[in-house]
Amino acid sequence: MRKLVFWTFWFAFVGGVIALPPYSESLPLPPRAKLRVMSYNIHVGVGMDKRMDLQRIAAVINQEQPDLVGLQEVDRGVKRTQGVDEIAELARLTRMEYAFAHNLDYEGGQYGVAILSRSPILKTDHRMYLNKREAERRGLLRIEVKIGGQTLSFATTHLDYQYEDGRIFEAGQLLDLLKAHPGPMILVGDFNVEPKGDSYKLVTAYFRDAWLESKANETGLSYPADKPAKRIDYILFRPNEGIRVKRSWTVNTLASDHVPVLADMEMTVPKG
Repeated sequence: MRKLVFWTFWFAFVGGVIALPPYSESLPLPPRAKLRVMSYNIHVGVGMDKRMDLQRIAAVINQEQPDLVGLQEVDRGVKRTQGVDEIAELARLTRMEYAFAHNLDYEGGQYGVAILSRSPILKTDHRMYLNKREAERRGLLRIEVKIGGQTLSFATTHLDYQYEDGRIFEAGQLLDLLKAHPGPMILVGDFNVEPKGDSYKLVTAYFRDAWLESKANETGLSYPADKPAKRIDYILFRPNEGIRVKRSWTVNTLASDHVPVLADMEMTVPKG
């Protein structure tokens, strides 16, 4: 009788084990495209030695191999920089496509912000801010590119240098302009404000700070280049759009009065 009870229990136990559903593997992750982004205020190509040298700027970009670069303080045909079309020259030296936003007429030429891209630029959009109190007129440049079959908006800007209320005024316009373009978006630039500032807080209510998201061990200080003491250059991205940050860093260089800020990112792309 004891043997009968034992074997009855054993088969019931084994049967129970066999009856368990098989181990369910996790679903495959959606495909992701890698992307390296740079924000760089190039100070019209003039380094800390007060010498203009676009090849130094290009060398920094080529060394880091970004896919998208947002540039600030760019001259085209301006006397102070020997009439050079700086963005065309940087595009030639880096073998990237470019877009330029003309925000200010200056010394016979144009001054503004620009973008370099390794992917074909499909669309450009330029808006100037209404803030005219500061002599240096400012604006926003946005492009669209395809990354792994997904459309990405990439924008660069340079906010008011002198006044925080001016930066808040410009930041509000920036957000209103970008709301019209849904989907994945990366915003970079020289915001002329540290993270404690209200204009930074306004923008980061809608965008994530890549430096903070990457949990970088360094400080992210970007200005001045010889002794960085302020974090005022940023890479931001719109949340809940499939973008995540893997790493952020700055580059130690005196080619400008700012050092560039970079981030390695990933973006969810459509299957197939």
